[in-house]
Amino acid sequence: MAEWVFRRQVADAGLDGEVVVDSSGTEGWHRGKPADERTDATLAKFGYGSGHAARPFDARWFPAYDLVIALDQDHWRELRRRAPDDASREKVRLLREFDPDADGDLDVPDPYYDGIEAFEHVLSLIEAASADLLDEVRRGLAAR
Repeated sequence: MAEWVFRRQVADAGLDGEVVVDSSGTEGWHRGKPADERTDATLAKFGYGSGHAARPFDARWFPAYDLVIALDQDHWRELRRRAPDDASREKVRLLREFDPDADGDLDVPDPYYDGIEAFEHVLSLIEAASADLLDEVRRGLAAR
């Protein structure tokens, strides 16, 4: 979901030619499989595109990315563990760091074992963080 929400933010800001948005997991359990149908249904309900084939994050990608966004602290720790150096570790951030209303709760919960309402809640958390994440990306572009 985060990929598609942020793709829209980037496109609406006119930055889709300058910013690449991509997603992957920390493990390869669902490699090649599409997103959960509830993810796609939630995205469609709220007017977002979708389309996904699961794949694990490859640490060799660190040099190509300015930011690597994790949705929860377990993934944040795992991505930082895989980082080849300090500069790469600093690229790993939690999405909800960019949510001004996060109030210390920085994890986006996994809705997989819950109903559609949980997927809609996750979407709202992602949307809440996306505007400030876009501001961070803009600052990075301006610093180049």
